Amino acid sequence: MSFNALSPSAARISTMSRPLPVLALLCLAGQALAHEHHTDEIPEGEAISAQPIDTTLWIHIAIQITSFGIIFPTGIVLGIIHSRWHVPLQVLGVLLSIVGYFLGHAHGGRQFAHNVHASFAPFLMLMLIVQVVLGVYLRLHLEKGIHARIRRYAVMGHGVVGKTMPVVSWVQMLFGGITALGFCQGDHLGQCLAHLIMGSAFIGYGIVLTILLLVGQIWLRRTGRSQEFFDSLIIAAWGCVNTFTEHSWGGPWVANDLQHTTMGIVWWCAGLLGMWLSRKRDGKPKRNLFPALVIILTGWGMSAHPQHLELSTHVHTVFGYTLMAAGAARIVEISFVLRDKSTISDTDVEETNSFQYITPFLLYTSGFLFMGATEEQMNLLTTAGVSHVSYILLLYSISFLLFLFVCMLLHLYASYAWPLDSTQPKAMANGGLNGHVGHVDRRVRDADEFELEGLMSDDEVAEDGVANPASQRANATVT
Repeated sequence: MSFNALSPSAARISTMSRPLPVLALLCLAGQALAHEHHTDEIPEGEAISAQPIDTTLWIHIAIQITSFGIIFPTGIVLGIIHSRWHVPLQVLGVLLSIVGYFLGHAHGGRQFAHNVHASFAPFLMLMLIVQVVLGVYLRLHLEKGIHARIRRYAVMGHGVVGKTMPVVSWVQMLFGGITALGFCQGDHLGQCLAHLIMGSAFIGYGIVLTILLLVGQIWLRRTGRSQEFFDSLIIAAWGCVNTFTEHSWGGPWVANDLQHTTMGIVWWCAGLLGMWLSRKRDGKPKRNLFPALVIILTGWGMSAHPQHLELSTHVHTVFGYTLMAAGAARIVEISFVLRDKSTISDTDVEETNSFQYITPFLLYTSGFLFMGATEEQMNLLTTAGVSHVSYILLLYSISFLLFLFVCMLLHLYASYAWPLDSTQPKAMANGGLNGHVGHVDRRVRDADEFELEGLMSDDEVAEDGVANPASQRANATVT
């Protein structure tokens, strides 16, 4: 039963209950700010004490990963498809995150010096408060007078904050990992940041490729550009950054500075070439292989990095081979599977070949391998006697799980936004089959929207002209 079908009294109770997470956050925030962390047992020059992590902190870690890593991303997808479960799931995530937040201030055991994880947490919770306040405001359906103008910006802000939340949450989880282990301190900071940023970039690239593969082809065709144009643009921009940040200009060249800098030069040179070759003479999009070639060169260069530990050498080598395999798989996909086309079928943009999943998965794995190959991690694992085989298999396992989760979210989105209907033909590249252009336009609009179910008023739906599939099913249920 949808919210709109509730009785007036039940609706008032439901509406009054929604500010509860906001009130809980505001009332308890003062207690957290007043809490002092003990640092008396931390050795001088260290970031953490010798005590193990206690049960309370493990529960904090588990709850925050569940809420920010699983519940909120799932709730975002449910919001995009206007599902009735969006609000309940997000409320559950908010309540869990509140509990986890204060457990992080109530733990015993290991002590931590001032760290980036604790400093960044209030910013993340502020984003959460803003998101909840906007969600409650939109759910109240205040549309008369000044609210008609405010509502437009509230919808926009709710969407921007919601879509930014997974990225910010990922950063905070990384901060939590390095804080718990006392990593990225002193001279290790530079290479630690490089590994975390570059590894996250590979994972992000893999997620983007997965989105474009499963649900993004209509949007891509709408842009009038090939996927390699955007790939090359990002590669060129990232290469410019690496060219001028990997070495302290004016100082001596040390360690792998020259190799990192020349790799940045290769990126922006190849990126410019890839952008130029991404269009035909008539302006139509064209596929090319140079982004894949850059991935192969990057993997080869990374695998050849000199390392001080045998474990680090093995991990970097496997990382390089995995990245080269991703680039090679991309070349095979474009040249032999797709034969320079954007999709397998011209009449069904959702059809995929099983081989197309290889490239994004290998990028996920490459990211985790590179993030897990910092100097401090290698020293810790070597001391613990962990073999490179066990460690690499564990990182591959994590990659499988993340790839599964992303595919599940995209399946959830596609199933509700584009329901399978045997009575209606599927969309073609240039409009719909037999002239059903509206079907394509509706799917593109659904992909661009981000609102809670029922946020659009009846007048807004009438102006839009087409109700989304989830709303149609909800209305059918009520009637």
